[in-house]
Amino acid sequence: MKVVILAGGLGTRLSEETGTRPKPMVEIGGKPIIWHIMKFYSSYGYNDFIICAGYKNEVIKNYFMNYFTASNDFTINLKTGEYKVHGFSEDAWNVTIANTGLHTQTAGRLGRIKHYFENDEDFLLTYGDGLADINLKKCIQSHFTSKKAVTVTAVRPSGRFGELSLSKDNEVLEFQEKVEGSKGWINGGFFVCKTSLLHKIHNDNDILEQDILPKIANQGDLNAYKHNGFWQPMDTLREKKMLNDMWKDGNAKWKIW
Repeated sequence: MKVVILAGGLGTRLSEETGTRPKPMVEIGGKPIIWHIMKFYSSYGYNDFIICAGYKNEVIKNYFMNYFTASNDFTINLKTGEYKVHGFSEDAWNVTIANTGLHTQTAGRLGRIKHYFENDEDFLLTYGDGLADINLKKCIQSHFTSKKAVTVTAVRPSGRFGELSLSKDNEVLEFQEKVEGSKGWINGGFFVCKTSLLHKIHNDNDILEQDILPKIANQGDLNAYKHNGFWQPMDTLREKKMLNDMWKDGNAKWKIW
């Protein structure tokens, strides 16, 4: 399965860091947070990535264009332009970086990459600013067992997120965003999707969390995989510092590789 990472937003809540780079390129432990996300998926054997870039997409493109040489010594002939890299990369990643527009909404970005998928091809989806130690194998198993269009990882909230109303068999009955005082389960941002999801997207203005997922839930086609472990988005400087401290102290719970 391909892994889609939504990485095109403006990152306004972390504006102190995103003036010169997109939020997925903000570093945790000296590496962009998107690198940590990709290492997580790669540890489960998923190495085919599609990055939905937008805001300052050239920063992401340059990072991966220079990934190999930046990680190793190399010799270059300045007359011919030929070069030789002295080393190798342990990351066997295939990375597609798609410029999905500056102001395109989350579902709209998925709509712009439809042509990268075969019919009936399930795919993994996440945001480029959150870390977790989700058991991806069990999450995917839950998705196939449910036979629903989309599986969302449900996590416990920190108070400022919307709430998922779940049935006893983990069907999402209602999908709401930004419900104040929520103490139930919330959208953790790690999804498993059928390509039928892409056919529900009509234009760049479609928002995954407001226009698409609530409709899928109302149709009884949205499954939830409950995750009780570590989960943390990076929306503020305080959260960035917390994640960096965890990495520095050797307590990076998302580091399963």
